Formats: sequence, structure tokens, C-alpha cells
Amino acid sequence: MIPVAANDVAFSTHAVLLTAITLFQIVIYERGSQKFSKISIGIVCAVWLVAAVCFFMALPSHSWLWLISIFNSIQVFMTIIKYIPQAVMNFMRKSTDGFSIGNILLDFLGGVANYAQMAVQSIDQNSWVNFYGNIGKTLLSLISILFDLLFMCQHYILYPAKKEVISRKPGKEDLEPLVKPSEESQSDNV
Repeated sequence: MIPVAANDVAFSTHAVLLTAITLFQIVIYERGSQKFSKISIGIVCAVWLVAAVCFFMALPSHSWLWLISIFNSIQVFMTIIKYIPQAVMNFMRKSTDGFSIGNILLDFLGGVANYAQMAVQSIDQNSWVNFYGNIGKTLLSLISILFDLLFMCQHYILYPAKKEVISRKPGKEDLEPLVKPSEESQSDNV
């Protein structure tokens, strides 16, 4: 049995709603010269085809748990291929300019909180079924955390934002020593 809590249902509902809003925005807003790549269209069509075939396979036997595990696998696969282009683009550009690190930090916090919740529930129930019972949730959080760590490493360590240096012409005050020699001899100061 897959352990599902109310917050899991709320998270899934929230994710579906925001995905629908994003898809609606893709349809109504001007994209300029941007086009969908053939690869992305192919991936989306293949995923929908697999989902439809699995749905019609599960329909006669009412194998809904099997269908949900297939959908979990699809979600894990889509999460992996969702993050790879951004990681490659950051690497190729050697920069994360224009990249929203705030969303990554929130995603990382959510993944860590998810594992903390699963650990607390496992300790409370004296069973590790929270981790292996819902492998889709476990893998999804693990993959998200790993990519979040990669993006944080790229943003803060490998390709930090370059600080703008404002240079000015040296003036007379720049040439004067900071400490002026005293008139007294060294022996008088001791």
C-alpha cells in the first residue's frame, strides 16, 4: 500500500493547478520567434501515448495502483529531463545570469522538508514504508534535491555573478601616503 497523507494530495492538487495555469499562459501569451522544439513535442507526445495506453490497460482490471505507479515513473522521468537543459545551458554559458535561484532554494527547502516529514513519520510508525512504499515520491524528492544542489553550486561557486568594478582616475589624494612619517625619532617613541 502506498502511504498517502493529506499534504501529499494537497501538493499534487497544487502542482496540477499551477501546471494548468502555466499551460494556459503558454497558449495565450505572445512567444515572439520562440518555437517548440521537435524533441520536446516528441517527448510530450510519447508520454501522453504511454499514459493513455497504460490507462486503457488498467481500465478493465481496475489496476489503479499500478497506473499510479506508472504515472509516478513518468513524473520522475519528466523531472530528470526537465532539469538537464538548464544545467547544460549554465555549463555552456559558464553563467547563471537570468536564472532564478530563489525558486531553486524553495524547491530545495521543500525536498528537505519532504524527507524530514518521511523520516519523522517512519520513526513514529516504526517502519520505513514511507520511503520504499512510495518510491515515486522518494525518487522525485531525491532528484530535485540533487539538481537543486547542482544549480546552487553553479550559481554560488562555479559561476558567481561578477561584481562591477567602477574605476576612477587616480587623483592627488590617492598618491599621498595613508600614514605620514612623524617628526620625532624612533628612540623617543619607545
